[in-house]
Amino acid sequence: MQVILLERVAKLGQMGEVVNVKDGYARNFLLPQGKALRASETNIKSFEARKAQLEARNLETKKEAEALAEKLDGQTFIVIRSASDSGALYGSVTPRDAAEAATAGGFSLDRKQVALKAPIKDLGLHDVHVVLHPEVEVTIVMNVARSAEEAELQASGKSIQELAAEAEAEFEIAELFDEVGAAAGDEE
Repeated sequence: MQVILLERVAKLGQMGEVVNVKDGYARNFLLPQGKALRASETNIKSFEARKAQLEARNLETKKEAEALAEKLDGQTFIVIRSASDSGALYGSVTPRDAAEAATAGGFSLDRKQVALKAPIKDLGLHDVHVVLHPEVEVTIVMNVARSAEEAELQASGKSIQELAAEAEAEFEIAELFDEVGAAAGDEE
């Protein structure tokens, strides 16, 4: 099916282009979302008449998105989740969780704007892409931890596995000294 794009659509084209798409993609996504019109004579004429208005609206939303992008880019948001000792989450961090964390941090984000390639399933710092406008994308950092203290440690650069290894090493050293002290007490 041929459609006229009313806005820029990623991996498809720019505003005003006439493109061929599969019927289902047009019927189920592009047309209901108002991102395109069927490419008929009357719709092409209608688009030409509204083109200046659509471009002005697109430019306005792009400027708003760029202003938000300057504030949002590189921000770190903490998400507290329960996890195993090895750092695997019981569940996962989804786009909804990322959007809620950003909203709690003072930014208005919708879960549809958060683009995760795969759900986050382990503790640590994770880069997450946020699409504020089809032409404006930023990266935020999700700090997934079991507690606020653990999140601070992760933010300083230590991973949960390193902390666990240090604690185990300290325990083994303390245990070794206890054994040496007990042996010295037996000799007396």
